[in-house]
Amino acid sequence: MQRDYLSNPITVQRDTTVQAIDDFIEGYLSYERRAERILAAADAEPGSCLANVYAGLLWMLLEAPEGARFAAKYLAAAERAAPLATRREQLNAAVLRAWVNDDLATALQFCEQISDEFPRDLVIVKTHQYFEFNRGNAPQMLRVALKVAGVNTDVPYLHGMTAFAYEQCHLLDEAESEARAALEMRRKEPWAQHALAHVLLTRGRIDDGARFLEEMADTWTDLNSFMFTHIGWHLALFYLSQGRDRQVLELYDRHCWGIAKDYSQDQIGAVSLLARLEIAGIDVGPRWQDLGRHLAARAHDTLLPFLTLQYLYGLARAGRPEADTLLESVRRRAETAPSFTREVWREVALPGCEGLYAYARGDYPAAWRHLVSSVPRMAQAGGSHAQRDLFEQILLDTAVKDGRLTAAQQMLELRRLADPHGVPVNAALAAVYGRLGLPELAEQARARAVLTRSRHPD
Repeated sequence: MQRDYLSNPITVQRDTTVQAIDDFIEGYLSYERRAERILAAADAEPGSCLANVYAGLLWMLLEAPEGARFAAKYLAAAERAAPLATRREQLNAAVLRAWVNDDLATALQFCEQISDEFPRDLVIVKTHQYFEFNRGNAPQMLRVALKVAGVNTDVPYLHGMTAFAYEQCHLLDEAESEARAALEMRRKEPWAQHALAHVLLTRGRIDDGARFLEEMADTWTDLNSFMFTHIGWHLALFYLSQGRDRQVLELYDRHCWGIAKDYSQDQIGAVSLLARLEIAGIDVGPRWQDLGRHLAARAHDTLLPFLTLQYLYGLARAGRPEADTLLESVRRRAETAPSFTREVWREVALPGCEGLYAYARGDYPAAWRHLVSSVPRMAQAGGSHAQRDLFEQILLDTAVKDGRLTAAQQMLELRRLADPHGVPVNAALAAVYGRLGLPELAEQARARAVLTRSRHPD
């Protein structure tokens, strides 16, 4: 029997299918485009259960309503081939079946079973982490990685997965250690780079973070659009804190947007970065209109709450009528979602969308009313700390624009603890302290922002 790159037995007839399976496994773990080769291999060998499972997984990772429809062909082939496949391959097919059926609870159960019995199946470990990430369950992301760590010490990608899970649990020392261990094994390990960028951002080591990513940029080759745009997005956050406004806009144009404009992750990264730029007082020109044209197809997309929240804001900010349609779709989803996810749609995503819609329309009292209840629970909608910070920033900007200066001052000073020299936070503090009648504090904040800008000429 053939074996894959991680020594798991696989049921295949063609050597080309073995290579495509290996390309999918390592490409999936390393965010490289070679993972896409599995589609042709599955088409060429419909009798390979695992190749067809992986092709189906790839379509589900499209994160779009049509993903399940495209995956169905490969799921059917995998299930036809399952009687002659290994137990592990059969369980992989069961994960895909549950995912296509929007039965997350069952998908999680099968992922758990597979990693118990087959701890070298890192595609399933990665997928399990993805499911937990999308529902804000960081401790389970960590548990899943640690459960298989002992038999995967030789795999840099497992160290990268563990690093990110530690970071999402606020265990920053452990996260940095695991990320650096992964990078010692493989410098071109983008998820470990990404995890370390999170650690440096969280610790306020802005200059270190920018320098680290700049040094790693030569390794950003053959990456899929998500990883390429997202690692650039992280670099943009460091530049934004440093006051390098022009360079942030350049990063947006050449690195963060325009690679795969119809892909979910590219779209939300663009929404998130443009919103942050505007909150920081940077003119983004016609970029919302370009983004809005590509978001228009999301008018009924309520697949994942974290994505939908950002689609909604992008559409509303671009002045697109599809924002109204999507808001109605969210209201329906809040009533009809499967019981496993209904609470997050009803109590987090819906008020969040109502608040973001109001904010984009300039109705700050309504935005505050909705966001102040949903933002503290936003972790349940998924996304990372850094990504969800968008909603914290919008809530903060709402407080400023609605004249809630006491709340704004409190939030801003808490932000300054993590980014003491950041230009946007200190510029906002200067304005707030000025309105509060505290000119000395306003001048101190203004001086901090000016000093940081002087150290990083744009």
